[in-house]
Amino acid sequence: MLNWLKGGAVAPIASLTVQEAWERIGAGKKGAGPVLLDVREPGEYARGHARGARNLPLSQLAQRVNDVPKDRDVLVICQSGHRSSNATRLLLQSGYTRVWNVTGGTTVWRMCQLPMDQR
Repeated sequence: MLNWLKGGAVAPIASLTVQEAWERIGAGKKGAGPVLLDVREPGEYARGHARGARNLPLSQLAQRVNDVPKDRDVLVICQSGHRSSNATRLLLQSGYTRVWNVTGGTTVWRMCQLPMDQR
């Protein structure tokens, strides 16, 4: 579990494996299930992304944070886990409470042969 500073104290960042993320996405009801948020740049996303992922680049997240629903679980993914952990911190600092970092990102997602889409 990663950590981030909250008011000077270290608070944990919840994380999921790619398999756990896929299971949560599959278990969710249409429209009410978790949001899989891919924070890579559009060109990276277009070359291949986890099935069902929405693209909102980390570089735009602070300005578009209100585009992320607060009433659903948010699973954040990137290429390897670095940008997604930064995005998870930003969401937590913005008042989101149902946020998880997907460890290993799309690299591990692909290695595990989980469903991918291309745009």
